Amino acid sequence: MILRYIIYGLIGMNMEIFWTGLSGIRYNSRNLIGHTSVWMFFVYGLAVIVLEPVHNLISDQNWFFRGCVYTMLIFGIEFSTGYILRIFGIEAWNYTTPLSFQGLIRLDYAPAWFIVGLIFEQLHNFLIKYNIGSFK
Repeated sequence: MILRYIIYGLIGMNMEIFWTGLSGIRYNSRNLIGHTSVWMFFVYGLAVIVLEPVHNLISDQNWFFRGCVYTMLIFGIEFSTGYILRIFGIEAWNYTTPLSFQGLIRLDYAPAWFIVGLIFEQLHNFLIKYNIGSFK
């Protein structure tokens, strides 16, 4: 379980660096420099605790339902962890768009989180299939 936590944390951070780097396209930047916070490692690692058990429960449902569930769970993780970090004076992210809620989640990110959730499923299936991070 610890190994999968590390894998989710590192993959999540890398996805975020890639995503923020792509935002340079909007500003005609050819550098495409991405960034993240080290705190995000711990946030993305939570997939092992929150998303894995849910995936095991809903894996027989259709892909659209599963994607919607993951989107809501990711919004919940993003909001709650952002709120907790903020209590300690840490602003690992602070959204300022009109579709943000308390600067902690962006509703316009729902399609991205939908896709990330379905990608997570494939990663989880791969890790389980090859017994990566399990005690079996």
